[in-house]
Amino acid sequence: MLRSWLIYLSKAEWARRIVTHWKIAWRVASRFVAGETPEDAIRAIKALNARGICATLDHLGENVTNGDEARQATDEIIYILDEVNRTGVKSGVSIKLSQIGLLLDESLCEQNLRRILERAKSHQNFVRIDMEDSTVTEAALKMFRKMQAEGYRDTVGIVIQAYLYRSQEDIRQLMAEGARVRLCKGAYKEPPEIAFPKKAEVDANFDRLTEMMLDGAARIGLPRASECGHYPPIPAIASHDEARINFAREYAEEKGIPKDALEFQLLYGIRRDLQERLAAEGYPVRVYVPYGTQWYPYVVRRLAERPANLWFFVSNFFRG
Repeated sequence: MLRSWLIYLSKAEWARRIVTHWKIAWRVASRFVAGETPEDAIRAIKALNARGICATLDHLGENVTNGDEARQATDEIIYILDEVNRTGVKSGVSIKLSQIGLLLDESLCEQNLRRILERAKSHQNFVRIDMEDSTVTEAALKMFRKMQAEGYRDTVGIVIQAYLYRSQEDIRQLMAEGARVRLCKGAYKEPPEIAFPKKAEVDANFDRLTEMMLDGAARIGLPRASECGHYPPIPAIASHDEARINFAREYAEEKGIPKDALEFQLLYGIRRDLQERLAAEGYPVRVYVPYGTQWYPYVVRRLAERPANLWFFVSNFFRG
């Protein structure tokens, strides 16, 4: 019930207007968001790199309302690719297709995505297409495959959400295609007709998909994480759930898969101890580093994923 309410609030414009005017709100948000500018994000990435951890830079924003906003978001993403190249930090970039126009005009989105990928390719960097709610899953996969076919196979990856029933078939096809996939549980409210409603079911499916991804990577020669920190291996396991992480580690060891042939991905501000432990053990670790002024929906979804974080918010709020 609490998770559903938080997901609703993440999309509610009235709640965004209220919360973003609270002085305490940014203090809470800054636990999960690196800052509001690219410079803030680059500083955060340098600190991660110093600890042996790579990053994926995420300019927050989604569901733009017109073509100008979509083009402005595209320009910002291209700018941060340039900044990553200029500063030499070990980071790729993550994007949401709704941020660059998917819900307005697919041809506009395609044009913007192609601009982003062309700049990333010129810098020998990598772009991950993030997954949004289930209404855009098919369109995102279609766009991803089109870009792969156009020569951006090594430049672009995709995210798959374990709570969707369809994800087993999606993973099967993507592994046959040699696609780089980030597996996460999913952070949107979906109906039980298309998504597992219970946590235990999502966890079990996450482990099944992990097996499929590791087996798929083994079949095509286990591509490794690049030393420059830009290109991840085929399977990226995105979770803070130690049971899921341990399952992936144990299955990889059982199958003789080297540590640098899979990557663990975590979110900025969450489980720094786990990030450092995995890196110390020799696994590639990547932290998603979000930044920007559109932090409200992102932060509320993080609270929905782990409602215990609400205590941090409430205690700080009443402390003033």
